[in-house]
Amino acid sequence: MSWGTELWDQFDNLEKHTQWGIDILEKYIKFVKERTEIELSYAKQLRNLAKKYQPKKNSKEEEEYRYTACKAFLSTLNEMNDYAGQHEVISENMTSNITVELARYVQDLKQERKSYFHDGRKAQQHIEICWKQLESSKRRFERDCKEADRAQQYFEKMDADINVTKADVEKARQQAQVRHQMAEDSKADYSTILQKFNHEQHEYYHTHIPNIFQKIQEMEERRIVRIGESMKTYAEVDRQVIPIIGKCLDEIVKAAESIDQKNDSQLVIEAYKSGFEPPGDIEFEDYTQPMKRTVSDNSLSNSRGEGKPELKFGGKSKGKLWPFIKKNKLMSLLTSPHQPPPPPPASASPSAVPNGPQSPKQQKEPLSHRFNEFMTSKPKIHCFRSLKRGLSLKLGATPEDFSNLPPEQRRKKLQQKVDELNKEIQKEMDQRDAITKMKDVYLKNPQMGDPASLDHKLTEVSQNIEKLRLEAQKFEAWLAEVEGRLPARSEQARRQSGMFDAQNPATVNSCAQDRESPDGSYTEEQSQEGEGKVLATDFDDEFDEEEPLPAIGTCKALYTFEGQNEGTISVVEGETLYVIEEDKGDGWTRIRRNEDEEGYVPTSYVEVYLDKNAKDP
Repeated sequence: MSWGTELWDQFDNLEKHTQWGIDILEKYIKFVKERTEIELSYAKQLRNLAKKYQPKKNSKEEEEYRYTACKAFLSTLNEMNDYAGQHEVISENMTSNITVELARYVQDLKQERKSYFHDGRKAQQHIEICWKQLESSKRRFERDCKEADRAQQYFEKMDADINVTKADVEKARQQAQVRHQMAEDSKADYSTILQKFNHEQHEYYHTHIPNIFQKIQEMEERRIVRIGESMKTYAEVDRQVIPIIGKCLDEIVKAAESIDQKNDSQLVIEAYKSGFEPPGDIEFEDYTQPMKRTVSDNSLSNSRGEGKPELKFGGKSKGKLWPFIKKNKLMSLLTSPHQPPPPPPASASPSAVPNGPQSPKQQKEPLSHRFNEFMTSKPKIHCFRSLKRGLSLKLGATPEDFSNLPPEQRRKKLQQKVDELNKEIQKEMDQRDAITKMKDVYLKNPQMGDPASLDHKLTEVSQNIEKLRLEAQKFEAWLAEVEGRLPARSEQARRQSGMFDAQNPATVNSCAQDRESPDGSYTEEQSQEGEGKVLATDFDDEFDEEEPLPAIGTCKALYTFEGQNEGTISVVEGETLYVIEEDKGDGWTRIRRNEDEEGYVPTSYVEVYLDKNAKDP
């Protein structure tokens, strides 16, 4: 069926129909475009979701992904990235294969439709002009016929009238002949124009319009076919990514099946194993018999046997309960006294008051009493490093040698550090080799560069390698000490620490007692055989590294003060001392007499002269 023969008189309706077809095509383009935007938005949201739950670098979360369940979750996140990528592929393919192509086709279709209907309107205008010409010639022929009839009737009337002259009759006859001739001419013209119009009309309805409508029909059918092909492409674009999406889902299933609960349980053991022995049985203490007892931090005691010296807190004891000690002992040693300072004496001189003012008294536990004796003794500076380490652990810092960790965890950390340093050394060595090769090339081909320009870089890399090697040797020594491959210290250090042990056994024990793990619950243990020696070595090393707080001014004692509590120091009226820490609002000022003696005194007992250029430590 052809539109040219069946719809020859539906020009306006065809024009509306073809415009509707173009509107349908543009609506489909808009639909596909919105679908691509949805795919892009969905892919972006999936990527953001996967990124949100990715482990952060150099964080605790990254360590958690050693477990198989976390690894499976990480694989799921990675596959979700690939899954999102396939939705981006859908969007790109739909945009390039459908949206762009159909938009270009719509523009061509509009131009083609416009040209066809322009030709149709032109044919309509031509047939309308021919019709107007026919009507004009027809009216003229009709008018001329009527004029000829009137002229003939007037001639016949004049010819029958006897009163009319012969000249008037002849004039009327000639007029009638002229009108008759004009009617004949109009008739001939009308006949010619009529034949021409009939020909043009036949061409219009049987040739021009059918051809134009046939082209419009073909154009419309091509549009219908094209939108059908686009719908197939729409489905194929989705179908192409289905295998890859299925592969992503298969990988997620595979990752889920790789979860090993036994392996995760073993990783928990490796992560938290301390290496300590469980505490032994607590021996019965018979209070009915007078005997020498030592009391631990939690008021539980254990005996080391008769004939042995007082219990060393740093040693390995059968009844040790380190994992259960509360974290409230260390901080009290580095802070000012907890009670308010005593008021200054009423008289100008403390001699009016017997024995001077009394410092605040505190209830002491046995272990606290040991620390008080240690802090007020001469060689207390040896323990500042250890005490500060305990404070730094509470504040979140970590010692370089990981001595705050249990033995097993410390070994792992040191091994990890050694591996990292070896990798850095290898990286620097590769860089050095590359620079050396480049220098050889410059030596052989001077036009390529100056060999001397690489000497500075080569020296810098060599220095970095040497520094890294020294650092690695330091950590390897600590690792060997932990694993028992090397002696804990040199012979000279052993002799020095032995002398220190003989002079100040209580001090060594107190320092050993003070070493805590990061949570303050237990200390790093050493073998019972060499406990005193290892601890003394630690204190010697720490003493070498200790830097006392700088003085920020001086002070003069207004009254005599006898420091009897832990952390306080005795002063004599008129004595001049160094101020190392101002009053923080608690009424106590920290002062120093010499390198070995420092502590707190009541602020009201001294007159402080601060150095304006000094900084508060």
